[in-house]
This record gives sequence, C-alpha cells and structure tokens, in this order.
Amino acid sequence: MAKIPSLTSKPGFMTSTMLLFSLIMAILNTTSAKVGVCYGLLGNNLPSKQEVIALYKQHNIQRMRLYGPDHDALQALGDSNIELMLGVPNEDLKRIANSQSEADGWVQSNIKNYPTVKFRYLAVGNEINPGDSAAPFIVPAMEKIQNSLNAGGLGIKVSTAIHTGTLGVSYPPSKGSFNTEYKQILDPLIRFLVKNNSPLLVDVYPYFSYVGNMKNIHLEYALFTAPGPVVVDQKLQYQNLFDAIVDAVYAALEKSGGGSVEVVVSETGWPSAGGTATSVDNARTYNSNLVRHVNGGTPKRPGKPIEAYIFAMFNENQKNPELEKHWGLFFPNKQPKYQINFN
Repeated sequence: MAKIPSLTSKPGFMTSTMLLFSLIMAILNTTSAKVGVCYGLLGNNLPSKQEVIALYKQHNIQRMRLYGPDHDALQALGDSNIELMLGVPNEDLKRIANSQSEADGWVQSNIKNYPTVKFRYLAVGNEINPGDSAAPFIVPAMEKIQNSLNAGGLGIKVSTAIHTGTLGVSYPPSKGSFNTEYKQILDPLIRFLVKNNSPLLVDVYPYFSYVGNMKNIHLEYALFTAPGPVVVDQKLQYQNLFDAIVDAVYAALEKSGGGSVEVVVSETGWPSAGGTATSVDNARTYNSNLVRHVNGGTPKRPGKPIEAYIFAMFNENQKNPELEKHWGLFFPNKQPKYQINFN
C-alpha cells in the first residue's frame, strides 16, 4: 500500500485526512467482490489444516466456506483474517430445531470458543430437498441459532444453501420462479431472510446446466467467453449463463416476497476431469473469468458486486462419482492445477 504524503503537520488536517482515507477504504471494501473458495475435507491425502490456511493466505484467498465444524481448521483460522462461512450439518438440524439449549451449545462450541475467527455466515443445512428428513427443521433450526447469536451479541448472518433445482422456471431470467414443490421450504425461509436481512445462499453451476442441455446452450456462454449477448430478455442482455442463473433467482425471490434478499453464490466451479466438457483449460477459463467478472454485478443488478465461492480448494479422492473428484484449484500436494489470480 502506498504511503500518504504528509502535506501538513496540523493535527486537525491529519485527522481529517485519515478519516477520509478510512472512509475511502471502507467504500472500496464494500464495493469490491472477494471471491472465496470452498474447503472440502473428503480426501485422505489432504494437507494439514495449518498448511491449508497458509495456502489461502499465500494466494490472497480472503474467504472460505467450511461445510461443518472442524476443530483443527477453526484453530488454524484464528487470527488469519480469513472470513468464514461455516456450515451446520444437515444431520444436526432436528436436534437444534427442537431445543434452544442445543442451539446455544452448538454456538458456544463452534463459534464462541473461537473468538479470533472471523465468522461471516452460518449455513444451516445444505441443499435440502422437500422429501429429506431434515426439511421440516431448516427454519426452526435457523431461528434457534439466530436467537443464540443475538443473545451473544454476535453479528453473524444465518442462512441456508439451496441448489438451482429449486427453480421451476429459469428462462428467460425475468420469468424466474421457484418450483412449487419447494414452497414448504422456501416460503418460511424467505420470510426469515427478509426479517433478519440475511442473504440467500445459492449453489450455481453453469457446468451442469450446459451438460444437461448442450443442444441449446453453447460452451462459450457457460465459460464467460461469448463475444456478445446471447440472451436478450426485455431490455437486459446476457453474455454468460452465470448471470442468467443468478438473475433468475432474483426474479424468483421477487415473486415470493423476497425482493430485498441478496443472493450469495455459495458454490460455483468447473471440473477439470471425469465428465463431459471437463478439462484443465475449461476449469481455468471458467474460474479465472468468474473472478474477473463478479465485480460488475449482473444485468438485473449492474454494479453490485456478486459474492461467490469457488468449489473447491482441492481435488477430493473420497468423493463419488469420478466427476466429483476433480473440482480442486489445487492438488493435495498444494501445487496449483492451473494459475488463477485472486488479487
């Protein structure tokens, strides 16, 4: 960071100058998107937690998604200045939903016991479908966790992560609406998010949209490399599929009473092997273009940076099917699969 020259020795001037500088930096920090990276643990050859945190810092990755409490990871995150999205596992939701003391204990064990960790979000449940046993307990668990955080004066946002299969209509983006089968989950969820000014966490994968509809979706549109607009939706023009999906979610939220809710892309990425259209080059292209793209917002919300988390930090060899093993930015030996710049 460049030094500010001392133009005068008057205390009043210097105080004003420093206040102005602090204000400018605050504005920059709120208007510049920081792309985080998801840290999955389903590998038997991954580096130590301390090495992983050092790797995040080495590559200027300032945000992390961790899918559940892990003592060693939370210890390593202390004083790292990395902002954390921490998951509350699906299997814990029923227990927490049915007891405020269970929620208090969870928050004590996994949040309060780590005062030097910068918790940003709690993701209460991940990609739960209407027929899943955890479905009735999502919002009650969120409410209990929120009560615990409020009682402790902890300003951590509470949400849950959904997949884009919750959309019944996604094309064109302005027609976006939620699948009625998810109404039992989404209606109380959206009311909670509006009440608490919390974002909706959405896992957004243009890769799966592309491979599921290659007849109508071109690879360039999915990889952010289309030379011009591909979809024209009323007055809005879409040059990439990522923006179209995010704006379809925004349109669905507006139709469901959630027009004030912000979308945070809690997972996105492109696999380097194991399936159709997978290659190191495609993975590099998608993820690198994503990092460059998010500051500009979407056509529906231009200029509003998109908070996004790339999946994932490492290849994970204990996942199945084969495609699921190859989403990492890094190999387990900490060598980058390809170059990507987070600065």
